[in-house]
Amino acid sequence: METVLLTGLLVVVEPLRAELPPTAAQTGGVRRVIAADDSTRTLAAIGPDGRVDWKLPCRQIHDLHLLPDGHLLYQDGWTRIVELDADRTPVWEYDAKGNGNADKAVEVHAFQRLPGGVTMIVESGPARIIEVDRSGAIRHQLPLKVDASSAHSDTRNARKTAAGTYLVAHEKDGVVREYDADGKVIWEFDVPLFDKPRKGGHGPEAFGDQVYSAERLENGNTLIGTGNGHSVLEVTPGKQIVWRLDQHDLPGITLAWVTQVRRLPGGNTLLVNCHAGPDNPQIIEVTPDKKIAWTFKDFKTFGNSLPVALVFEP
Repeated sequence: METVLLTGLLVVVEPLRAELPPTAAQTGGVRRVIAADDSTRTLAAIGPDGRVDWKLPCRQIHDLHLLPDGHLLYQDGWTRIVELDADRTPVWEYDAKGNGNADKAVEVHAFQRLPGGVTMIVESGPARIIEVDRSGAIRHQLPLKVDASSAHSDTRNARKTAAGTYLVAHEKDGVVREYDADGKVIWEFDVPLFDKPRKGGHGPEAFGDQVYSAERLENGNTLIGTGNGHSVLEVTPGKQIVWRLDQHDLPGITLAWVTQVRRLPGGNTLLVNCHAGPDNPQIIEVTPDKKIAWTFKDFKTFGNSLPVALVFEP
């Protein structure tokens, strides 16, 4: 077995890759996955055969994107956002300590490359969304409503919608808010506790409303990953819950911190199951009638703090 260390990147050299044992187990088919884990400080791509295609060191991370040109947009720590080209060479980066934040507590838990090449960055602490160009200059900004201010917990994932609004998961407030271009709240959903008491921790034993993600669906509903609520909710514009996946709905699987969620073109729902322990998969796909369609687990490359993942269709 041989590896080559090239500019800080660990590259597995073919044909020796085929000699490596698989690290990942998948059920319901095989797919390529790119994911990152805070506990192992690793960003890696896993091939359909379960073997590591590539990996590199990565500090704290709460968001991850594959761009249309094949570049990867990720974060390396709470303030640094990096774009890698197809060869995993950095071609752009942004530090949230700039643009007036040098002396402020600031963390980034969400970002998104927008049409035209600007990058949306959501700043916890300063409680604002900014859109910056390739030089890092701010082209647009708007304030966020925050009831319980925290540089670490103001926000988690956020997305700019097709309508030009901003859908933001406010972790500490336990609320998903939608903003117009000026920062006015035009819709919000308070994540319910369902008459259950709050309980501290990060694993399956914990409980709360520390919402992680929200995605606007084509039907106008909103898909929500409730964080330590251990669930996925689909909510109408009128705030009615029309679909709900709970902690113990999937046989043999326990949900813990539900982070990123995505509605797939065929109607299935993909979710990331963080802090659930090695007995549970880290990524799960379920059908509308709550049947398990696919799972992914790799506790050799990653660990128990995998919050972000890109899953490629077979």
